[in-house]
Amino acid sequence: MVLLSRALHMAATRPRRSPCPGLQPRPLTSAAGPTTEKSVPYQRTLKGAQDPRAVVHGPSQPLPHTANVVVIGGGSLGCQTLYHLAKLGVSGAVLLERERLTSGTTWHTAGLLWQLRPSDVEVELLAHTRRVVSRDLQEETGLHTGWIQNGGLFIASNRQRLDEYKRLMSLGRVYGVESHVLGPAETKALYPLMNVDDLYGTLYVPHDGTMDPAGTCTTLSRAATARGAQVIENCPVTGIRVRTDDFGVRRVAAVETEHGSIQTPCVVNCAGVWAGAVGRMAGVKVPLVAMHHAYVVTERIEGIQNMPNVRDHDASVYLRLQGDALSVGGYESNPIFWDEVSDTFAFGLFDLDWDVFAQHIAGAVNRVPVLEKTGIKSTVCGPESFTPDHKPLMGEAPELRGFFLGCGFNSAGMMLGGGCGQELAHWIVHGRPEKDMYGYDIRRFHHSLTDHGRWVRERSHESYAKNYSVVFPHDEPLAGRNMRRDPLHEELLRQGCVFQERHGWERPGWFNPQGAAPIRKECLACREAAAIFDMSYFGKFYLVGLDARKAADWLFSADVSRPPGSTVYTCMLNHRGGTEGDLTVSRLEPGPPAPPLAPAFEGDGYYLAVGGAVAQHNWSHITTVLQDRRLRCQLIDSSEDLGMVSIQGPASRAILQEVLDTDLSNEAFPFSTHKLVRAAGHLVRALRLSFVGELGWELHIPRASCVPVYRAVMTAGAKLGLVNAGYRAIDSLSIEKGYRHWHADLRPDDSPLEAGLAFACKLKSSIPFLGREALEQQRAAGLLRRLVCFTVEQKVPMFGLEAIWRDGHIVGHVRRADFGFAIDRTVAYGYVRDPSGGPVSLDFVKSGDYTLERMGVTYAARAHVKSPFDPDNKRVKGVY
Repeated sequence: MVLLSRALHMAATRPRRSPCPGLQPRPLTSAAGPTTEKSVPYQRTLKGAQDPRAVVHGPSQPLPHTANVVVIGGGSLGCQTLYHLAKLGVSGAVLLERERLTSGTTWHTAGLLWQLRPSDVEVELLAHTRRVVSRDLQEETGLHTGWIQNGGLFIASNRQRLDEYKRLMSLGRVYGVESHVLGPAETKALYPLMNVDDLYGTLYVPHDGTMDPAGTCTTLSRAATARGAQVIENCPVTGIRVRTDDFGVRRVAAVETEHGSIQTPCVVNCAGVWAGAVGRMAGVKVPLVAMHHAYVVTERIEGIQNMPNVRDHDASVYLRLQGDALSVGGYESNPIFWDEVSDTFAFGLFDLDWDVFAQHIAGAVNRVPVLEKTGIKSTVCGPESFTPDHKPLMGEAPELRGFFLGCGFNSAGMMLGGGCGQELAHWIVHGRPEKDMYGYDIRRFHHSLTDHGRWVRERSHESYAKNYSVVFPHDEPLAGRNMRRDPLHEELLRQGCVFQERHGWERPGWFNPQGAAPIRKECLACREAAAIFDMSYFGKFYLVGLDARKAADWLFSADVSRPPGSTVYTCMLNHRGGTEGDLTVSRLEPGPPAPPLAPAFEGDGYYLAVGGAVAQHNWSHITTVLQDRRLRCQLIDSSEDLGMVSIQGPASRAILQEVLDTDLSNEAFPFSTHKLVRAAGHLVRALRLSFVGELGWELHIPRASCVPVYRAVMTAGAKLGLVNAGYRAIDSLSIEKGYRHWHADLRPDDSPLEAGLAFACKLKSSIPFLGREALEQQRAAGLLRRLVCFTVEQKVPMFGLEAIWRDGHIVGHVRRADFGFAIDRTVAYGYVRDPSGGPVSLDFVKSGDYTLERMGVTYAARAHVKSPFDPDNKRVKGVY
């Protein structure tokens, strides 16, 4: 028996293999290969029942010739997805597992479930997992899944950490998750073995708990098979057969195994660390890496029984109750990669690297001192899959129709499995999930990133190491930077630009030539004179062809088939009326081509400008719709070929009139129109638009012309107060004006009617469009929630997730918040519901008494049904 204190001493005194072990991820050496003989906490429930050394020949049952859906992988996500497909009534659903259920990574997971996360969607997903494991499965099957509700404690050793926990507490109130902030003495009373001398406070969530991986997956499989699904073990997949349809679209045709093939139009890749290999069979890039993830199980500890699980983020350690012992684990700063993922690995473990794991021992001993003299019963070090942004990979792969992903769960597959399995099943059956899953959607990654192995590896390493870090607003990654840079990058860098990273793109965050972050200065300059924004990272697409008008009518909620020269703000919806994106669409004039500003086309043409962070999502959505409707048109991506700068503010017209060779008066160049013009001798497309509520124009510029045009604008604006500004200023200016941000104010589960964007929907026309029926039904029934603007006079920072109170009742939470410098107060937006469940009218919104809860403290707020800044929209028309 090894004491924890002895293990820590050995790790501290052992000669290091590298002079800087914490700076680089360690490679897996041949000496650290997988082994199968370990004492693990689930030996009796899993290994005893399914001996991994037993010789098994052939699949556990005959393969069907056809299936509606084939799920590959019998871990948490595979079993949850199969179960939820069966619950949705899908017949002919089959799960293929190459060995036995849970044999890959699920069998050795810690099985923790924490209900609170810094995301409203994840709180909902976790709640569903908890319902399935603690209630639904037992009611359906009569079997106990192994759920234990012993509560959870989040440990804060500093004020910043406790503030983060208080934010979680406020969000939890919205969803009915009970939680309590405790002081050191209260924590000691709850957990007598804990050292509380260095505590700032804790967050106690009494209904957190743990799951048994074997019991959960066994019960899921029985519930699924009882509804007609099939689970076939000992059946490795060897290939994915693909066909190309008459329109050149690649589609899933069959799954091939060592024992035959199954014809199917739909495959779900739930293969965990082996998901990359399954993806390669189908020609699909899966951006994840495999790493060692470990915990140790202690000997018996007197007095530990019935204690809550503990997460001490600052010490990077968790303590999971394991009967009368503890499991101790965490996330290291120098994790070990498993570079050569073995095809035959099953129910296996690695030898624990004590040099890497030692930091968890030190944190555990400090938090629970009795551990210093407690022995280690077993070490559990197995593979887990991790992704570049520490978010799962879900949804249909853009390269192959019918190929879905449900992998890359960053060691949280048991926790998120129920919620994600349900959403993935809805995705497959109904074409989209019920909740907003954009953060998990594989389409969030541009192909240049998924094709780049080093970027995937570096970002995944950083995400792993930062998993327990404080979630600060406006945090930026350090790894994998400068993947995609626009043509003005070097020019702006010389002027003191600090860049933000969004899906590989470097975009201006703010400018600090004097060393500070002058967001206020940039905002007020835009309101009082003019600011120039580099928005070159925007997606810039052309939709052209014989059926382009049909496509535009169906894709876009607004009527974009206006005369050439017009520009329209619009949304793109799904069949449930949710918003898949918002963008501007400019009708093109037929004429001689002038690429990249005017492509050659027959029929009709449209120029689309979409937010850069969601450009890949928008591209995939449009492509899918074109394929499904078999429309004869082409979508051209010119994002890399064009730059884009926007000049906004009262002085913008005077500045640009010196640079552009066209009349910029209201009569000659009205709002929401566009022209091909020359700027300092260079051909550009000028659009009169505003995203900040000011008079202004966007210049869409060929890449080679960006620097000279930018310099010409800066020279013309020098005497009129023009300043550089970044996206932090855009965030403040746009929220002040009430302009929506997609994936904050607008998500795939939000309709434009709920978001106050009815003007962007052609419901008064007879033109059919995607999502129209859902909007009409919603309008007839009455809106059950509305996006409402709030202002708070007290100068208190808010960033989103704050609870919204109306007349003493919680009615929603804040989606987005920022400080409005022109109105000198905090501005927040959130969706409000009526606690009675009825429709939310404007009178309901206006009549309430509101407060916003931030970190457990409420602040008086005023609700607005119009923008608090320039509500009559005079400034965009040039009226000052």
